[in-house]
Amino acid sequence: MRLELPCLLTFFLLVSVTGDLGDLEPLIPGPNSHFFPGSSSLPDSTTFSGSSSFPGPGVSSNFISESGDSFSSRSVPSFSSSSGPMSKLFSNFTGSKNDHGTCQCSVTLPDTTFPVEKVEHLEFIAQNLSVKFEKELTKVKEYVKLISVYEKKLLNLSVRVEVMEKDTLSLTELDFQLIKVEVKEMENLILQLKDTFAGSSEIVEQLEVEIRNMTLLVEKLETLDKNNVLAIRREILALKNRLKECEASKGENTPATPPLASLGNCGHGGVVNISKPAVVQLNWKGFAYKAGAWGRDYSPQNPDKGRYWVTPLETTGRYFEYYRLYNTLDDLLVYANALEYRITYGQGGGTAVYKNNMYVNWYNTLNIVRIDLTNNNVAVTRSLPNAAYNNRFSYANVGWQDIDFAVDENGLWVIYSTEANNGNIVISKLNDTTLVVLNTWHTRQYKPSVSNAFMVCGVLYATRILNTKMEEIFYYYDTNTGKEGRLNIIMQKAQEKVQSINYHPFDQKLFVYNDGYLLNYDLVFDQEPH
Repeated sequence: MRLELPCLLTFFLLVSVTGDLGDLEPLIPGPNSHFFPGSSSLPDSTTFSGSSSFPGPGVSSNFISESGDSFSSRSVPSFSSSSGPMSKLFSNFTGSKNDHGTCQCSVTLPDTTFPVEKVEHLEFIAQNLSVKFEKELTKVKEYVKLISVYEKKLLNLSVRVEVMEKDTLSLTELDFQLIKVEVKEMENLILQLKDTFAGSSEIVEQLEVEIRNMTLLVEKLETLDKNNVLAIRREILALKNRLKECEASKGENTPATPPLASLGNCGHGGVVNISKPAVVQLNWKGFAYKAGAWGRDYSPQNPDKGRYWVTPLETTGRYFEYYRLYNTLDDLLVYANALEYRITYGQGGGTAVYKNNMYVNWYNTLNIVRIDLTNNNVAVTRSLPNAAYNNRFSYANVGWQDIDFAVDENGLWVIYSTEANNGNIVISKLNDTTLVVLNTWHTRQYKPSVSNAFMVCGVLYATRILNTKMEEIFYYYDTNTGKEGRLNIIMQKAQEKVQSINYHPFDQKLFVYNDGYLLNYDLVFDQEPH
């Protein structure tokens, strides 16, 4: 530290080795002295005349009085201050007069008094550290943003993995398992045909060879390509049809087996069993779209030509906005050649399709709507008399399905509840063109205790939840006779909630929307009409 000091005579200072600027004190107090104890200021000027001596122990005087423009100090012995540590004498400093005749001298104080250079160095280092810190802080903020993005991606993957973990039967495993079961059934059937077939056995032997080849093909596909089962499904369907033809051609002396129910008519005694589910596909919107419906258009004039349709609801499980149409099941399986449409008024998963028309509940009302699928236009809107709506009497664990459309061999139906019927199921037959109610039946089954329902040959079948993997078809109401009763038909499922069920009369299948998955079931009927 350098101090510019005005002075008229040579003087010296004593500074404590461990002191600071506050320890600077004059050695000779004089009438012009402005020194104060503990002050870091130096006096503006101190006047001496001739030789002077400084009082105090161990202090020598012998100063040179003013002579010329320059002066220098002489050595003065050091002494011990009253504070204890040894003080050092500042000496041999030079000075000069300015224009006004005032003596100026320069004194360099040692670092032991106040380490200015070190402080400046520390300030420089602190500034550099501050700049580096700001750079690193900016990087950290960017990392935090990236971590947030990756956290969301990881959460999405976690949800998908969790869904897959909960589903004990994966899509691929389930597909191949069902194929193996079907092939095994055909093997058993071909053995029966060999023992009972009356006539040439050449066809039966050929079928047996093809079934064996099919078994090998399934095993090969399972090991090489677990995602492609379309070709094998088509071959199984073709073989099933050929086996049915063989059964039909058995001689009169062959032991009789129950004939299959005639497709598209009601010459049977009702549903007595159901197959295991075949997981067809996940809806095209993904896991989050758990509510919805799907099925196949049915027209008595062209029973085998109907298009497949899928209507996932929004994630709230209420709003129905988009739907897709597929010409074939193969297109649906690979999400190909889809026709996608949008509406702005649909509510709930009670949708059904009949004769190229889609039937839905109009949002937030008791109105029912017919949509012409040729142009996606509303053809007819009509209120459903006295129907409860907006979750008043929806199915158990399935919201916004107070009004549920159904199709069977007899045409278009609607399943709902009314206040007058105390929330019990009401069934109405509709005119599929005008939506006029043709007839109505009142049941004694409380609708909110039912998980879902469907119609077959004028008979309502209702399901209920047994556990996360099984439902039970437990109730029926026959509109042909007015009878109702209990059933005990176990229905397996892939996920916990059955969101909707639609029946196709020609295929004799149930199309089930199961927490976002599209499932198929084959129905088994009693061959004896009741």
